This record gives sequence, structure tokens and C-alpha cells, in this order.
Amino acid sequence: MAKTIDYGNLMHDAMRGLIRKVLDGVAKDGLPGDHHFFITFDTMHPDVELADWLSDRYPEEMTIVIQHWFDNLEVSGDGFAITLNFGDSPEPLYIPYDAIRTFVDPSVEFGLRFETQEYDVEEMDEDEIPHDAEVTSFEPKDEPEKSDGPKEAEIVSLDKFRK
Repeated sequence: MAKTIDYGNLMHDAMRGLIRKVLDGVAKDGLPGDHHFFITFDTMHPDVELADWLSDRYPEEMTIVIQHWFDNLEVSGDGFAITLNFGDSPEPLYIPYDAIRTFVDPSVEFGLRFETQEYDVEEMDEDEIPHDAEVTSFEPKDEPEKSDGPKEAEIVSLDKFRK
């Protein structure tokens, strides 16, 4: 039996479950209203799958926007696959939930940020490594212009949303 309740890990699991449920709904019914997502993820995560040229261009992290055009959104228990357009080049991606650093829906000022801290994991058992997470809200400074036509996927920095 564990000596303590690992609230950080439980919170991470709940937040990843929320992301899975949201993406599952979008896969089935599309994006409702003005909803759109900025998802920043760790490109070095061992289970992330993306084109070599994207990995070379974004060696640490990448932010994708799910808004006007996306295809083949498939949601599983461990992550999601999606095809996005990068400069008229559709590229398939696979992103495990464990690789996600932030999930933001600016249309409703909602955001999740997965905090990571560095620990000496060589001296700790796997179940002792703490996992911290923070639920955040923000006020977007710049809303993207609305247009009737499809747009290419955008890669944006979320620095302007961080406090």
C-alpha cells in the first residue's frame, strides 16, 4: 500500500482524460461554434510521431492549432492522431497525452498546463516521482481574424498566454 496519495498524478490523469473526451467529441461531431485549440507538446517524447522536417524545425516543443482545417482525427486511450496542413503539405501527427505541455481553448478562456520539475529520478522509485499540474485561465490578447475560407495550420508560441 502506498504511503501517500499521489494527488499530482491523479490530477494529471484527470486532465488528460478531459482532453481525450474533448477531442473524442470533436472527432465525432467537429468543432462546435468558435472553439479551437492550441496544443503544445514535447517533440522529443519517445512516442510522438511527426515528419522528420518538423522534428528538425521544432527540436523541443511544438504548438499546433486545431481550428479551420484538420483531417483524420483519431482519439485513443493513450493519445491522438491528426493530419494538419503545413504550407500546403498535409502531415500526419501522433501525440500521446503524456507529451502534452499545454492545452488551450481561447474561445472560452480555458487552459491546462502540465508542469514538470526536475528530480533525481535515479534515487527515486517510479511511484515516488511527483507530478504537478496546474489549471490556468487567461485573457487572449489577440484573437485571430475570422474568415470564411480554410486556413493552413498555424504554429504559434503560447508565451503571450503565460503569466
